[in-house]
Amino acid sequence: MIQIYNTLTREKETFKPIEEGKVRMYVCGPTVYNYIHIGNARSSIAFDTIRRYLEYRGYDVNYVSNFTDVDDKIIRTAKELGITAPEVADRFIQAFEEDTNALNIMPATSNPRVMDHMPDILTFIQALVDAGYAYESKGDVYYRTRKFEGYGKLSHQSIDELEIGASQRTGEELALKEDPLDFALWKAAKADEISWDSPWGAGRPGWHIECSVMATKHLGDTIDIHGGGQDLEFPHHENEIAQSEAKTGKTFANYWMHNGYVTIGEDDEKMSKSLGNFITVHEMVQQIDPQILRFFMATTQYRRPIRYSEATMKDAGVNLQKLKTAFENLSFRKASAVANLKEDQEKLQQLEALEVRFTTEMDDDFNAANGITVVYELAKWLNQYSEQEAVSTVVIEATLAKFTQWMSIFGIFFLSDELLDDDIDQLIEERNQARKDRNFARSDEIRDLLKDKGITLEDTAQGTRWRRSE
Repeated sequence: MIQIYNTLTREKETFKPIEEGKVRMYVCGPTVYNYIHIGNARSSIAFDTIRRYLEYRGYDVNYVSNFTDVDDKIIRTAKELGITAPEVADRFIQAFEEDTNALNIMPATSNPRVMDHMPDILTFIQALVDAGYAYESKGDVYYRTRKFEGYGKLSHQSIDELEIGASQRTGEELALKEDPLDFALWKAAKADEISWDSPWGAGRPGWHIECSVMATKHLGDTIDIHGGGQDLEFPHHENEIAQSEAKTGKTFANYWMHNGYVTIGEDDEKMSKSLGNFITVHEMVQQIDPQILRFFMATTQYRRPIRYSEATMKDAGVNLQKLKTAFENLSFRKASAVANLKEDQEKLQQLEALEVRFTTEMDDDFNAANGITVVYELAKWLNQYSEQEAVSTVVIEATLAKFTQWMSIFGIFFLSDELLDDDIDQLIEERNQARKDRNFARSDEIRDLLKDKGITLEDTAQGTRWRRSE
């Protein structure tokens, strides 16, 4: 049974989905005003790996990750570039999709955008106003933080502690609030900024309300898993809980998951745009194999910080190459394999034992570091088996299939330069099953992998045909 460390309770809990066999999962996406850096990519890779493992364990995952396309930073970038805020958002959404595709991050089931949900946002805010949880002040709308019982339960901070921090703030906004702890749901329009009409005047939504609206609209009042970076725990996720639960009267998310930071330098400083110590994925994938960066991040337990350096990246590249070599060694032996050997059952039982260990490690809060250790053992097993004088087709196919399946959880795919017909047929069979399961992201992923190897697919009423490109 899968155990998840729940930030809300600070304990590992047995995962019990709302609906048997299905997972409703929301992960906070990027604010699209620039290229993502590898610190941003950590969250996308961590939760993509978690999603892939949940699917490996048989769950149908409805994975929603938003684009914040209305924000102060987007407006500032628009002014700097001399274009509109929507044009900035479109440009960097496209860049995000290119970068995440290079890192083998599966497309979300849906990527809602704030601008497309303005009527929903206004309705949500009005419900909070009607219930007494929000109030208007000179065109702004604020949330009454103290009215929500249990505020601070996610970040484990008391109202008194929060009040001390809030009381040290100064500025015009404080004069508009009933209480320094209150936060904005709607911001009155400023000159030359994008805005929308509302019952409180022209303006735009606050950051926190956007995710509450999109999560509940696309996944329901209560979701299974809400994820994001550690830096979002407070105030963003804390405020999401306050808004959502005040409106619905229901638990917003049953499991809260937060990934660790990427640090850089001798002082292990958090990588961020504000500190100027970041490296964009856009730049990096032009310098190194994107699979190395993916492997580097996907094989660390998601809650642990990752220290980025040339040395750690080099180690990741060496380890990835060892796994690739093991895959290629056994793939090469397929041509000389025989149909059956006496030892087949024994070898298959050894493979099953490794699978039990792999699942046990990954079930423990998606412990990728321990999971990849089992994969290394399988790779060693592959090397030893490929050196035997006689090898079995049954064992090779079962082992390569399992190795490929495990590596795909980490977003890594090994394909021989020249795919054998059997390899292509196996991938097409997996694609057909993914389509039956309505796992269209995986289906498209396999199609694109084959396309990169010069294999064109044609879906017909009689089945899927394939041909090699001229």
